[in-house]
Formats: sequence, structure tokens, C-alpha cells
Amino acid sequence: MAEVSAEARIEAPAGKVWARLTDFSSYGEWNATHTSFPNGGPAALEAGATFTENMKLMGFPAEVLWTVEELEAERAFAIRGKGPMGVVVATRYSLAAEGEATTVRIDGEFTGAAVSLMAGKLKDSATAALTESLRKLAGLVA
Repeated sequence: MAEVSAEARIEAPAGKVWARLTDFSSYGEWNATHTSFPNGGPAALEAGATFTENMKLMGFPAEVLWTVEELEAERAFAIRGKGPMGVVVATRYSLAAEGEATTVRIDGEFTGAAVSLMAGKLKDSATAALTESLRKLAGLVA
């Protein structure tokens, strides 16, 4: 298993950050691992909804079938997905409003036999991608 996380204070209210975070049409503008949604984002953003995302991590393309596991408007959004080679990916976005600013935290987890072979590199690459994603997200909403 490989666990990663990144956190940033974004100078924008939680509602504005949440709106961008859940706007699947603009994912490519801030999410550093995203390449496309071959069938679009989820039809309805709710627990149990599924969608497919094409991603790139460590230079390798991957298709992940995501399921929304948790959704609390302006506070939390968690997804779990199945990727190639039996890898399971989990991502959780949490927002904490602080007046006109918001602290955004992204926690990720990778499990599966293939992960153990490259856990160190995967952690480094994924952490860098999360940090870059938060930087880009902040630039779009601030």
C-alpha cells in the first residue's frame, strides 16, 4: 500500500473551492493526473455514482472506474476506483472553511500487488501531483 496526502490553504471561500472541485468539465485545468473522462463525469454527483477517468501517473496512462463513496457539500468528497493490474485507488478531498479562506486536503491510497513493487516512486510521484493540483486549484479560485 502507498498512502499520500497534500494540504493547502486557498484564499477563497469553501463554496467557491467546492464548485471548482466538483466541476468535472474543468478537471483538466487543475488536476495534474487527469487526462480525460471518456464518458463524461458522473451523471449525478451522489454517493454510489460511477464514472471512468483516464489518468497519467509516473508517466503511465491508466483508466480508473471510480465510485463516489462520500459526498458532503462543501466539506468532503471521496472516491474509490479500480485501475489496471488490480490496483485500487482511493482519493478523498476535504475542505475546512476558515472565513474567506479554505484549507483543502487531499488524501490518496493505492493498494494491490503491483503497488508494492513501486511504492516509493509512486508515493513521490503522487505527492508531487497532489501538491501541483492544489497549486493550480488555488490559482483558479483565488
